[in-house]
Order: sequence, then structure tokens, then C-alpha cells
Amino acid sequence: MELALTAVFEEVPPSEGGGFAAYCEELPGANTQGDTLEEARENLRDAIHELLLARESLFHEHHTQGNVVREKIGVIKLSA
Repeated sequence: MELALTAVFEEVPPSEGGGFAAYCEELPGANTQGDTLEEARENLRDAIHELLLARESLFHEHHTQGNVVREKIGVIKLSA
């Protein structure tokens, strides 16, 4: 299953260093930058991946006792 998230890319003026700032609206903390739009896209994919891995790891560290149920869940897009 592939989850579609919203990537936002903001062009940075040359006077402020240029390039692109990027973040994911649905995942606070998933933000990055790149000299080009394509580099920002790739860096954002990496940031999202690393953020999800870190959150999964933290969850497992804090929820290893008791009755825990883990399962995959589908998500539908609610708006255009």
C-alpha cells in the first residue's frame, strides 16, 4: 500500500540562499531543503522515511508491555 502525502515546496529567494524549502503537511517534523526542486523532493522522501522509522522505533521502546495489537490500516483521501 502506498500512502499519498502532501509535499509543499517553497522557493527560497537568492538573497536568502536560494533553493527550495520542503515539508510534509501531514507529518510535523518532516522538513528539509534542496538546491533544486528535484533535490528537495528526494530529500523530503528521505526525511519522511527517517521520521517514520524513528517514530516506529520510539513506539516499540515505550509499548512493549501488556496487550498491544499492531495492524496495517488503509487511509483514504478526504479532500482534493
